Amino acid sequence: MSSTGPKQAIYESLAEVAQALGHAHRLELLEHLAQGERSVEELSSRTGLTFANTSRHLQILRRARLVETERRGKHILYRLAGEAEIVALINALGRVGERNVAEIDRVKADYFLALDALEPVSRADLLSRLQDGLVTLLDVRPEDEFAAGHLPGALGIPLAELEHRLSELPQDREVIAYCRGPYCILSFEAVAALRARGYLVRRLEDGYPEWKAAGLPIETSA
Repeated sequence: MSSTGPKQAIYESLAEVAQALGHAHRLELLEHLAQGERSVEELSSRTGLTFANTSRHLQILRRARLVETERRGKHILYRLAGEAEIVALINALGRVGERNVAEIDRVKADYFLALDALEPVSRADLLSRLQDGLVTLLDVRPEDEFAAGHLPGALGIPLAELEHRLSELPQDREVIAYCRGPYCILSFEAVAALRARGYLVRRLEDGYPEWKAAGLPIETSA
């Protein structure tokens, strides 16, 4: 009897996907691509990786069919192949890691929770508050990510500009900040900075990619 039956063939294919996910740089690249399509040059700049290293990691992701490409002029643009499924896969990986890996808990306690230990706002809770007009929604990602897609009615103020644009935030309503996902530090730092200035502010439980993957409405400014 053959040792490579249909179940084994599926497991081998799944192992290839798992191997493609098995590098911190590739996980970070997927996080950036979850905000919108990007060229190799843009991804290299955002991650701090060399062009060659970025390209190599993207090719591994492409072979695993986690990303796909499209040529536009002189540039090849990368995007997630199956956005909702990949966002869900990365989030599932995070939940397993948080349960099983002590180092993740240590980093969360030493850095993330040190900036904001309050319980974040769930998507369901945020939807209810938005419908009632009770909160100001703050997107602290870079401008181009905000333009490509953001939560309805969100105010886009990149974290680097927040201190100089405080006048745009009402002080008589709760502010809900969000960024790229559950491990994106931008919203944590925004919450800490605003809370120190007397704002009533909390974080969304995850970020733009998870909101979009859940089929919830988004807006674009492009």
